[in-house]
Amino acid sequence: MIQIKGPIISPLHDAYFFGYGSLVNRATHVFAEAHPAQLRGWRRVWRHTDLRPVAFLTVVPDPASTIDGLIAAVPGADWPALDLREAAYARVPAHKQVSHPLPHRPEIAVYSIPKGAHGAPSIAHPILLSYLDVVVQGYAREFGPEGVARFFETTHGWDAPILDDRAAPRYPRHQPLSAAERVLADEHLERVNARLIRDTP
Repeated sequence: MIQIKGPIISPLHDAYFFGYGSLVNRATHVFAEAHPAQLRGWRRVWRHTDLRPVAFLTVVPDPASTIDGLIAAVPGADWPALDLREAAYARVPAHKQVSHPLPHRPEIAVYSIPKGAHGAPSIAHPILLSYLDVVVQGYAREFGPEGVARFFETTHGWDAPILDDRAAPRYPRHQPLSAAERVLADEHLERVNARLIRDTP
């Protein structure tokens, strides 16, 4: 886990994370108390880090950007399991930048790959379509087709190669898509002129 500088989320307060990628899909985690939310001052981008063989989403500061996502409570502020899942990322306090429906103001963290620790995806380090499918499914379930459209519009880096591994998913938390979800994902991939590459055994 990359250690962050600055304030740490206190275990004495209820703690939430803001998910903006696969964590939006409730089928990929066991955090039951979850709510749609928006994060200001950050934008999504596809990036690669040496700590992972393929590209994933991260967020980078952007004062003009607001993105949809999901906040979920971390019971007892017990972060180790989530930190392990997000091992390539730093956990950054973000409660002042998140709009949510909760009646109180809990501590909220967002995971971001630190500046200088990531690069652009490549043929050797592509986006997995099985991972992107999970993200699209999550946004479709939480925000509907309009939310999926906003996800594509507010995510940068669609010139990255995308490995079509649907036949044999490589992403460990992959989920089966309905026919409608697959069509939705494929339509948006076509709109952004996605560069799909064939998976090879």
